[in-house]
Amino acid sequence: MSLAISKDRPQNGFSMPTQHAQVEIDLSRVYANAEQIRRETGVEIKPVIKADAYGLGAGRVASVLAPLAHEFCYFSLNEAQAVGRPGLILGPPFGDAEEYKKIRVRPTVSNLEHRERFRRVPSSLEIDTGMQRFGCDLPEIEKLLRDSATEDIWTHACSLGAVERFLAATRGIDLPKHAACSSLLHEPRARLHAVRPGIALYRGAVQVSTRLAVARDTYGPAGYRGFQSNRVGVILIGYSHGLRAARIRINGRPQQMLEVGMNTAFVSLDPADKVGDEVTLLGNGITEQQVAEDIGGREHEVLCRYCRLGERTYRE
Repeated sequence: MSLAISKDRPQNGFSMPTQHAQVEIDLSRVYANAEQIRRETGVEIKPVIKADAYGLGAGRVASVLAPLAHEFCYFSLNEAQAVGRPGLILGPPFGDAEEYKKIRVRPTVSNLEHRERFRRVPSSLEIDTGMQRFGCDLPEIEKLLRDSATEDIWTHACSLGAVERFLAATRGIDLPKHAACSSLLHEPRARLHAVRPGIALYRGAVQVSTRLAVARDTYGPAGYRGFQSNRVGVILIGYSHGLRAARIRINGRPQQMLEVGMNTAFVSLDPADKVGDEVTLLGNGITEQQVAEDIGGREHEVLCRYCRLGERTYRE
């Protein structure tokens, strides 16, 4: 007896999208954010468009930012292949060296095995200054640079102290250097030769909404948990789509998400709210940071989750 094995790819990394969510992305806001970053920092910008540009759509974002971007930052080779624009791979360098060379993206090297595989192709060296994820240890820098085609050196810095360690470790190395992601754009000392903005590009560019499917007065405890609310509504989005309990707005007024189920969620209502009214999940007065606080996560997670709730539409 033989066992047949099949594989199926999920529709996206978080959830199943739903027809009941409207996701609107303002590409002009993304461009304006990038323009402001370049103006304020005065150095090259390398937009981070990994994870499908945090859910906004890497191809669309790259096309809009191409006039401003020096190059783009991806997490993996397959992301870069899908977009087709030159740049830097931030994650571990899987794949053959010629694949990177073919599409003009640089693998990131952080150990001797990487250096040997990518000795003859343009590459980048990542140094660990506190993240403790992929970068090389400081004593390894000189060894990894020897007999390599390294074009630039970088670190994933989350503090000015990490930048200072990076500068000290690379003193005397005559290669372009970059360290600042979105959290350090305001620090002149961190800007170096270039910056790698991510979330700073996308703040305020996404609006997500849905419609009330049910609106009713209650006669006692409701839902799975028996919550109390005089009037409730139901939206047709739940945790199977990636939704988490967070603040919302209905008809311009703040409301609560009372309980999230698999395909639906209960929300609080005012007496005048009715079936068909718009429920705002993100945008129009609700920021990524506010939702992140509500779900106990980060702004990056909010965009990755909410942009995948439904089909994306774009304003340019």
